[in-house]
Amino acid sequence: MRCPFCGGPDTQVKDSRPSEDSSAIRRRRVCPDCGGRFTTFERVQLRELVVLKRSGKRVPFDRDKLQRSIDVALRKRTVDPERVERLVSGITRRLESGGEGEVTSEAIGEAVMEGLKGLDDVAYVRFASVYKNFREAQDFQDLLGTLGERLEGEGDLPEDGEAAPAPPDEVVAAPRRGRPARKRA
Repeated sequence: MRCPFCGGPDTQVKDSRPSEDSSAIRRRRVCPDCGGRFTTFERVQLRELVVLKRSGKRVPFDRDKLQRSIDVALRKRTVDPERVERLVSGITRRLESGGEGEVTSEAIGEAVMEGLKGLDDVAYVRFASVYKNFREAQDFQDLLGTLGERLEGEGDLPEDGEAAPAPPDEVVAAPRRGRPARKRA
């Protein structure tokens, strides 16, 4: 493998181990020419997938593009990167193990929406707004209505539909710091 730093033709593998979810092999490499160190990932590819776009154009499936689109939806959200990697790997595996060598962009979008719905509601709404090409506020309200129905079905809200009152704030005195006060005579 070529060195990304100096372009040297040969690099040496110093360490190989499975990734966290065992869907890839992580290899640490070093270039003997410049001493640069870098990491590569080796993944199993079950078949070459072709994506059929809405315009009718056919393009090769790009796992990195899928990862980037999910990352954009999750920007500034606190979601464990391992969960995101599992989501991307799961979607990719599902697409590759399907019987077709060609998959529609709609099928990919629906798979991402389904995965994000279980991962992070805000990211789900963000992705859906772009994927479904929202044009007005009513589109958001409709989507949020379906999310609200799902949450009510999970029992997150009381039966009357109103949120439970917040517990009263407790006032806790901060501990004193420093030396204890001297007693005056």
